[in-house]
Amino acid sequence: MKIFGTIPLLLGALLLSGCAGSQRVLTGTLGGGVGALAGRSLGNGKPVATALGAGAGVLAGEALQYAMDNRTRDAFSAGFDKGRSDTAKNQYWIMVNHQKFAGDTGEGRDISVQEIELPERLENGVWRTSSKQRFLFDE
Repeated sequence: MKIFGTIPLLLGALLLSGCAGSQRVLTGTLGGGVGALAGRSLGNGKPVATALGAGAGVLAGEALQYAMDNRTRDAFSAGFDKGRSDTAKNQYWIMVNHQKFAGDTGEGRDISVQEIELPERLENGVWRTSSKQRFLFDE
């Protein structure tokens, strides 16, 4: 009877461990076991019903694992995109501060912004109307 007391401890240890492989095994095992118990009780102890319940439990466990994997992948992608965005913003502010304080330290270049009127033109097969655009120039 002591073995029945250690099974929940072992299952808890596997559940709380960070290894993805053991989590997948645990999800399938628990899903199959719960499905087998449900199939046995609903099928009045028939072996076919128990086997079908176990199979359905394993499939449910795999579906749950698939959903968790997708959620993890989406969270990683969102974090990666956020990191790229933050890096671009940081680089922009570094450049702005460098230009702003370049005159104070005597380092760097003098950069000015000039607004130039562009005439009507053919650009990649599309006619563009005349417009004003800003350009950076070294002085």
